[in-house]
Amino acid sequence: MAKASSKQITPKSEDFDRWYVDVIRRAELADYTPVAGCMVIRPYGFALWENTQRALDDMIKRTGHQNMQFPLFIPESLLVKEAEHVEGFAPEVAWVTQGGSEQLHERLAVRPTSETIICELYRKWIHSWRDLPVLINQWANVVRWEKRTRLFLRTTEFWWQEGHTFHETWEQARDEVDTMLGCYRELAEEWLAMPVIAGRKTASEKFAGAEYTLSIEAMMSDGWALQTGTSHHLGQNFTRAYDISYSGRDNTLLFPFQTSWGLSTRIIGGVIMAHGDDAGLILPPRVAPVQVIVVPIAQSGDAGGPVEEAAVRLEREAPSGVRLRVDRRDGIRPGEKYADWELRGVPLRVVVGARDLAEGRVTVVRRVDGEQQQLPLEGVAARLPGMLDEAQAAIRARAQRLLDERSVEVTDLDGLRQAFEVQPVFASGPFCDSPECELAVKQAVHALTVRVLRADRRPDGAPCLGCGRPADHVALFARAY
Repeated sequence: MAKASSKQITPKSEDFDRWYVDVIRRAELADYTPVAGCMVIRPYGFALWENTQRALDDMIKRTGHQNMQFPLFIPESLLVKEAEHVEGFAPEVAWVTQGGSEQLHERLAVRPTSETIICELYRKWIHSWRDLPVLINQWANVVRWEKRTRLFLRTTEFWWQEGHTFHETWEQARDEVDTMLGCYRELAEEWLAMPVIAGRKTASEKFAGAEYTLSIEAMMSDGWALQTGTSHHLGQNFTRAYDISYSGRDNTLLFPFQTSWGLSTRIIGGVIMAHGDDAGLILPPRVAPVQVIVVPIAQSGDAGGPVEEAAVRLEREAPSGVRLRVDRRDGIRPGEKYADWELRGVPLRVVVGARDLAEGRVTVVRRVDGEQQQLPLEGVAARLPGMLDEAQAAIRARAQRLLDERSVEVTDLDGLRQAFEVQPVFASGPFCDSPECELAVKQAVHALTVRVLRADRRPDGAPCLGCGRPADHVALFARAY
């Protein structure tokens, strides 16, 4: 690990966007590249993504799915078969028109998503009801030509998983959509310590080509929302367009029902913005690349003495699965090491100093709140898993308090305007889900959108805040990244 720059991070209260970029670059998560809009994910950032990816991949396999890999390039003739899908992605598609020195006879799209190529291939592979369900997933990079980019949150090239499934009935596809959104919720809340609100997107916000889209929305520490995972019921829109038919149980020719669902590296941006502070990252222990950093502070001329022996002992006694590292860098003062590891969000710091060690103790500092404990060296390694669990719970509780404190109820457009006068919030209110009322909401407050029609709430006969007619839903309104 390189020594961190001495330049301070921009305070969150001064410029949240600048703070966000400062943390990413100084913590060596990612950086810009010579290719406009594209980022490089550095080893520490990729380790964070790998831990997140591994947790989700286990859930994907636990629910019966298998991983596959599909081509990066999609012929234009395939992409245009599903009109709504093409219209939704057209402004963002990157095209390959030349291979080597030859002009291509047909343009190739650089994968913005894979429904079209997957449908074309499964048209050859699905013949009978016995071939269903199809439950597949791929981990891949995709390209969407973004006009405004931001590290992790929105880049021209990004990394994600995209699941694709085919089913006999609409109801089976519905259950699949619900199951995978549940996996995303489990990842967000139990692994990334981000409480989320789940629900259905409005027609204007759903995935192009879907019957409906479900998503989870998390509050960032500035009060803005981040969509952190989506799951789509595609009905038969793609299977009819691509002529994926099969012989049903009664020998009639049928079209399967399809779903797709995805979560990308933007979730890493969510972890940064949901938990970080002016000192840098605060990483949930379950995904942190380094969970425990041991900082030995030996007296002059004591190299290899009791302090180093204690550090080696902690390495040796740390339970399996605890990601522990000892910072043995020379020529760097202890305070600089503390700041480096705080910047990188390491959940626990164990300071092994000669004075404490003389009394058989070490000092353990928790990143999320700075809580310090002086504990006996004897047995402290065995306590690390429990302390990491406590740190995980503390980060989750901290995020939940913010969500609770900045959530408000509104009943009309005036109340909605007033709710956002002081600071961004999550506002919930009765909503009829008409395009006219959705437009009225957007016009009432700058940059406001209907994030989801909440799955956990019902309007109980309340009038829509836009038109006054009986509301069918309780909507979540917020500004969003």
